[in-house]
Amino acid sequence: MEENDTIPTGGMEFESRLPLQELCESVARIKAEINKVIVGQEEMIDLLVIGLLSKGHILIEGVPGIAKTISAKLFAKTIKVDFSRIQFTPDLMPSDVLGTSILNMQQGVFEFKRGPIFSNMILIDEINRAPAKTQSALFEVMEERQVTIDGKRYEMDAPFMVLATQNPVEQEGTYNLPEAQLDRFLFKIKLDYPNLEEEFDILQRQHMRKSEEALEQVVGILSPADVVSFQAISSSVSVEEKILRYISQVVVKTRNHPSLYLGASPRASLAVMHASKAMAAVNGRDFVTPEDVKRVIVPALRHRIILNPDREMEGLTTDTVIEGIIQSVEIPR
Repeated sequence: MEENDTIPTGGMEFESRLPLQELCESVARIKAEINKVIVGQEEMIDLLVIGLLSKGHILIEGVPGIAKTISAKLFAKTIKVDFSRIQFTPDLMPSDVLGTSILNMQQGVFEFKRGPIFSNMILIDEINRAPAKTQSALFEVMEERQVTIDGKRYEMDAPFMVLATQNPVEQEGTYNLPEAQLDRFLFKIKLDYPNLEEEFDILQRQHMRKSEEALEQVVGILSPADVVSFQAISSSVSVEEKILRYISQVVVKTRNHPSLYLGASPRASLAVMHASKAMAAVNGRDFVTPEDVKRVIVPALRHRIILNPDREMEGLTTDTVIEGIIQSVEIPR
């Protein structure tokens, strides 16, 4: 890989100060692998890749049966790292996630038995089916990438990423996630039903696949070292001061918006900045543009703000509020 790559962008070529060619090619291969099975959902796949490069965690929301879990599993398989899956249920305890100390009868000492959270990529299925006590077990590990048990700290191996799926809170047997936990997710991706052509394509692909499992069609693309290297490249993408001010203006406006009960925190601003850098890198640029910010800002903010109850009853959504704020802020030139 050359020190500097010449990247074509929109019919133009420019000399990049970062080695982006291999990153762009690897991202294209990941998307191609997932698209062997998943029909449509291009935005979801893009945001999963951006989340990985940004060292972020992803929350995927949608009704049952629209491939939330299989999408997360397919994405995880394209990364050749340790993978674990945790099914959240109402009776799940924090120790079932983090692990617990067990008495070694022969040596007379307690030994820590690691839980399933000790992996590189963790799929938490139906995360909002467990109560707040279990959700709190994720606070430290998602933010600090470490677990403290009995006063001893255990650090996660890099890369570390949580992919969580949830059903809409109107579904029976679900809980609202705590605001502090939602704030730890880089993106909240909303999935909807496929359209007619996509539905037909799903049936056709399943029929042609016959007995072959979907996961068997996907191969690993990136090693742990590749991911760490690409994350470092992504973080080195430059952001001009006017772009940082643009992000700040949008986020700060959520804090005094008349339709919002709770605005976005400074962690939201950082999430938008990191995601914008990754978006630029994936598109072969070593600098962030306003368009990069606009592409990531809705999924980065929609779960971090809370509507006033009366506005929510009127049918207003957080996405609509964010888009309105974006329209009200002047785009930097």
